[in-house]
Amino acid sequence: MPTRINKYLADRGYCSRREADRLIIAKKVHVNGKIAKVGSSVDESDNVVIIGRNMKRTGTKKIYIALHKPVGYITTMDRSSEHNVSSLIRTKSRVFPIGRLDVASSGLLIMTNDGDLANKLMHPKFEHEKEYDVVIDKPLSERDLNIMRKGVGLGDERTLPTKVRQQSAKRFRIVLREGRNRQIRRMCEVLGYNVIRLKRVRIANVKLGALKPGAYRELTVEEVDGLKD
Repeated sequence: MPTRINKYLADRGYCSRREADRLIIAKKVHVNGKIAKVGSSVDESDNVVIIGRNMKRTGTKKIYIALHKPVGYITTMDRSSEHNVSSLIRTKSRVFPIGRLDVASSGLLIMTNDGDLANKLMHPKFEHEKEYDVVIDKPLSERDLNIMRKGVGLGDERTLPTKVRQQSAKRFRIVLREGRNRQIRRMCEVLGYNVIRLKRVRIANVKLGALKPGAYRELTVEEVDGLKD
């Protein structure tokens, strides 16, 4: 049965559907010797190649990993890039990150070869929670704390209302249900603050806990079930 090419690649644990679309747009995906197009379909008889790799069904076991991404590492599967997160994981099967953390941020990153789960967790309509621990350069005022809770204007768009809990004068926890690029840093900049440290401590029901930077662990069955629910 024909399958959309981004789902085909995700099902084989190569990358998420969103990342597959980026590869297709970059003309790095070929089907039967021709450059693939976004939205096209393939089946088992087609020869799908990405950067010289023949993509065939492997039937590999689904893998779910919690990684503590250190500051300075890039959320990419391109191993030619220095300090890419994939270099921190040692598995027989290829895994890819669900979503992103910018290079200056640290914290929880979920790595998997389950394309369907990745697509679900990254789709805006599911609005799963992501919690961050943030340190800024000066005390956060009560006024700005309330503005963050209600939503901050970022150009022509406004962030969704969110939960913010102040930890100390210059430190707070914030829970997001959306994934705009550099959202927390941009929210702080609009209000006149600079982010000194930003660490993601939770994604939905999965917590970073005491995991050290650069270390990783497999998710429990309960954690995986919670993400799928």
